[in-house]
Amino acid sequence: MIRFILKGVLRDRSRSLIPVLIVAIGVTLTVLIYGWMNGVVDNLMRTNAYYNTGHLKVATRAYWTEAEQLPNDLALTGMDRLLTFLHKNYPDVEWKPRIRFGGLLDIPGPNDETREQGPTAGIALDLFESGKWAERRLFKLQESLVKGRLPRTQNEVLLSNQMARSMNIDMGDEATLIGSTMYGGMAMYNFKVVGVLTFGVQLLDRGSMIAHLNAVQRALNMDNACSEIYGIFKNDIYSAERAADIKQDFNRQKSKPDDAFSPQMKLLTDQQGLGELLPVYRSAWLVLLLIFVAAMSIVLWNAGLMAGIRRYGEIGVRLAMGEDKGHLYRMMIAESVIIGLIGSVLGTAIGLAGTYYLQSVGVDISGFMEDASMFIMDRVRARVTPTSYVIGFIPGLLATILGTSISGIGIYKRQTSQLFKELET
Repeated sequence: MIRFILKGVLRDRSRSLIPVLIVAIGVTLTVLIYGWMNGVVDNLMRTNAYYNTGHLKVATRAYWTEAEQLPNDLALTGMDRLLTFLHKNYPDVEWKPRIRFGGLLDIPGPNDETREQGPTAGIALDLFESGKWAERRLFKLQESLVKGRLPRTQNEVLLSNQMARSMNIDMGDEATLIGSTMYGGMAMYNFKVVGVLTFGVQLLDRGSMIAHLNAVQRALNMDNACSEIYGIFKNDIYSAERAADIKQDFNRQKSKPDDAFSPQMKLLTDQQGLGELLPVYRSAWLVLLLIFVAAMSIVLWNAGLMAGIRRYGEIGVRLAMGEDKGHLYRMMIAESVIIGLIGSVLGTAIGLAGTYYLQSVGVDISGFMEDASMFIMDRVRARVTPTSYVIGFIPGLLATILGTSISGIGIYKRQTSQLFKELET
């Protein structure tokens, strides 16, 4: 019977072509939007985790309350002891100490007088670490390098391309960081500029300075201290359940509500409003999926009604020959399932092709990110996941079945007494 229905669908294009095209278009849009939203969420989480929030992050309780001001007078002390504890108790997470600092960058002229001066927001990392989770790999320093080279000694630094251009800084220039120490004193420390970077993240490209952790510790008098300790899961996948367990266990052992300088751990979703933003993305995807199903169901309902009018005689003959109304209705549902499958396969193929293209090329959104307050790459790419191969079949099949179910109700309203009159006409 399925073979008979399939032949009818393939041979009579007048009743199958338009529904197949409608389903294919809807499924294509569904797959594309799903891949795009996956890419946006993945970009948002990965970029923030690597550059700003970690999957988990430790700072002092007092530091968290003023984190946007980079208050290194509230930094973590006893860094080595704390890192040993974290590595021992949570070995499935890679822990990274960092210092975030701000200040003025002074570029001296030929007579050691100030030639250029501008504000900078710096990040101190372990630039000489090796391995899969080395900081230079997380920040993609080699790939982001547009001029010069990576540091080889502790006093060499990297600057963002925008900052280097605006201050006319060349490779080999000396740069003096003017800021405040951990204890509130004035800090002045000389660095040598050896490279220029473009991260593709507006917050970093505006005026960033990347320096070695030990050099900044000396410059800001932060011996065995750091601003924050970042944690990244070693499988590179954020697990909300595992992260919550680690946070609860760490804060129970180390964090003291009555001690402002005791360490406190927070999750990725506790920072930068990500906890509120990610559910919004998921809800938006669900709403879009329902909209597509509803829209395609209405269109396919109308298509089913039009097909019913064109097939009025056929349905009448089949009923006059004694075919049961329920059987005829089920046959039409089976026919709609086949049309839905054909349209879904076609739409999924086209949608996946488009998603793979957006995954490899991406879309430049830098024009919308000039005033961004979150870390997100200027070029956002879609992402193909195993779900992308099947997600389109949900609206594709559901819409065709709903459309045919609604339009096919008319079969039960046909009166046998009217059949011969219809056949005569």
